[in-house]
Amino acid sequence: MPDRLQKRLAELERRNGERRAALLWRCISGRAAAVGLLAAAAVLLVIVTPASAQQARLSINVAPVMLAEPASRSPLPIQIGPQDAILKNSFIRIRGLPAAAALSEGHAIGPGAWAVPLVGLASLAVIVPVGLQGRWDVVIGLVTIDGTVLTESKTALVIAPAQLIAPGNKGETPSTNVASLGPSGAAIGAPVNTEERERAFGLLAKGQEQLGRGSVYSARMFFQRAAEAGLAEGALAAGATFDPMELGKLKVIGLTPDVAAARKWYEKARELGATEATERLRRLERQ
Repeated sequence: MPDRLQKRLAELERRNGERRAALLWRCISGRAAAVGLLAAAAVLLVIVTPASAQQARLSINVAPVMLAEPASRSPLPIQIGPQDAILKNSFIRIRGLPAAAALSEGHAIGPGAWAVPLVGLASLAVIVPVGLQGRWDVVIGLVTIDGTVLTESKTALVIAPAQLIAPGNKGETPSTNVASLGPSGAAIGAPVNTEERERAFGLLAKGQEQLGRGSVYSARMFFQRAAEAGLAEGALAAGATFDPMELGKLKVIGLTPDVAAARKWYEKARELGATEATERLRRLERQ
C-alpha cells in the first residue's frame, strides 16, 4: 500500500478516535449532571422537609381576649411551642397595639407594632398610659430573621377600668381563656360573658374613634348603644357628650349642651357602677 494512502488512513482513524472520545465525554458529563441534580434534589428534600414540618407543628397560644387597665403595667401572656420546633433567630412580631401603649420587652418597629425576642416572653407586659381605653385587634406572629412568618395568632386587647371588665358573676369561675384584672365579681349591670363584653367595648372604641374625629353625634350613638349593652363606661361617655363642661373641653362649636340628658346618662352610669358618675352629677347640680 502506498505511503500516502497509509498516512491518509491513519489520519482518518485519529479523527474518528477524537470524535468517539468527545461523544464519550458528553455521555459521561450528561450522566454526571443527572447524578448531580438528583443529589441536589435529595439535599433539598433533607433540608426543606423538616423546616416545613416544623412550621406545621408550631403554634402560638394566646387568650382570645386580653384585658388591661389604664395607667397600668399588665401581663401579656404568649406561649409558643413545641420548643424543639422553634427556629433559631426567630422572634415575635406584635401588630395592632394602641400607638400610645408600649411593651416591657423588645422595641417598636412602627406605630402599634413591636418586635420581641423569644427570651422576653416570660416577662412581657403592656404598659398603658393614663386615659387610654378601648378595644384593639392584635396580630401576634412568629417571624424568622429574613421576615418569613412561620405562624400567627390573633387576640383582642381591651383596655378599661378593672371593675368594668372582671369576668363572670359572683360565685362563678373566671374563664381561663380571658386574662382577668380585678375582682371576680362583675360590676352591677355589666355584660356577664365574653361575647357581650367584646361587643360593648367594641362600641365604646368606635365611639371614641368618632369623637377623636370631631363627630360628636356619631360618637354619642355608639356610647349609648354600649351603655344599653350594660357598659358603665359607655353611659359615662354618652353623658359627657351632653355635659356643658365636657363639651367645653372638646372645644366643640355649634353643639348645644343638654344638662337633663347628661344627668340621665350619668345616673345610668352610676347604676352600672361608675363611681365617677356621682361626682359629675354633683357638678351638674352646681351649674
